[in-house]
Amino acid sequence: MTTTPPALTPAALQGVRVIEMGQLIAGPFAGKTLGEFGADVIKIEAPGAGDPLRNWRMIKSGTSVWWQVQSRNKRSIALDLRDPQGQDLARQLIAEADVLIENFRPGTLEGWGMGWDDLKKINPGLVMLRISGYGQTGPYRDMPGFGVIGEAMGGLRHLTAEPGRVPVRVGVSIGDTLAALHGTLGVLMALYHRKVNGGAGQVIDVALHEAVFNVMESLIPEYSAFGAVREAAGSALPGIAPSNAYPCRDGYVLVAGNGDSIFKRLMDSIGRPDLGNAPDLADNAGRVKRVAEIDAAIGAWTQTRSIVEVLDTLGQARVPAGRVYTAKDIFEDPHYRARDMILNQHTRDGDDIAVPGIVPKLSGTPGTIRSSAPHLGDDTDSVLQQMGLSPDNIRALREKGIVA
Repeated sequence: MTTTPPALTPAALQGVRVIEMGQLIAGPFAGKTLGEFGADVIKIEAPGAGDPLRNWRMIKSGTSVWWQVQSRNKRSIALDLRDPQGQDLARQLIAEADVLIENFRPGTLEGWGMGWDDLKKINPGLVMLRISGYGQTGPYRDMPGFGVIGEAMGGLRHLTAEPGRVPVRVGVSIGDTLAALHGTLGVLMALYHRKVNGGAGQVIDVALHEAVFNVMESLIPEYSAFGAVREAAGSALPGIAPSNAYPCRDGYVLVAGNGDSIFKRLMDSIGRPDLGNAPDLADNAGRVKRVAEIDAAIGAWTQTRSIVEVLDTLGQARVPAGRVYTAKDIFEDPHYRARDMILNQHTRDGDDIAVPGIVPKLSGTPGTIRSSAPHLGDDTDSVLQQMGLSPDNIRALREKGIVA
């Protein structure tokens, strides 16, 4: 099992301090991404339970293994933001930060005296990432919104189904993750703008449904131009042919034979040169008109063979194809290992677990796992001491339950 690559060069975001507020997926995933490339991420959690993600899904040694990935490279301070003293401590942290990440319902921070208008007075260079269900403005801003709702409103859920069947999840919290990635991109752009244009900060307003909508390709132009409502198509890629999942004796393979020259090689490989040489199938427009016939021909060939046989044959013909990977397949795949996409992480509970590697791959300032995910409040004392609080001050705050 590979361990994280050593930090041989300065990190891309070395010197950037991030305060992470909020919980679960979208905001913390943005913090995770920034932390992997060197940002100092201080996560504020509520005393007691902390971020609910600590207890989501499968638990090892009392902690979610998902937490071990989501919160690596972060420091945890347990701070009661509902208390005025806790809010004051948070403002002190934010005053010295480069970035604030929050994914509360709009208005929550304003109610604590930590809205943008308040914070920019104490830190004019602050970059504030705000992720919410519907954004900070608009008629839906106050409605509760989770990633699944964003996926539905953004248009994705309507397409994730077999025709005529109930829309299904894609299997992961894709709405939250897309919002986090858009938010991270916004943070980096805002930091660059601050550096080259006079030091002013700004707000990045990311709505879950807008992040999903942004990757919906030609959905709206097709409706605008033709009145066409794109419908669910199962495993096929509508308007692109052939590109589908095909049955083998022992499972399914994905085949993308939609390039003109690729299509000819694919048809030769499956013993159908008649289709490969057909003049009306020389381009995508013609293939789309006969996609059912093409899919049937490919399926008739694959279903008599094993996945390995299909992949070997198509690989030799340089036709893009692949199996549908399970977690076991990923874990055992040599390509994942060769690219450091499966790393070993030693947890603070004493366990060694395999975790995903870091994306993207930077040649000069690669991302690293510098520290494992913290226990709740692991760094409360050290962070408060860095702020100038004495041991007696910290002890008094702890006795009041403001910190933990």
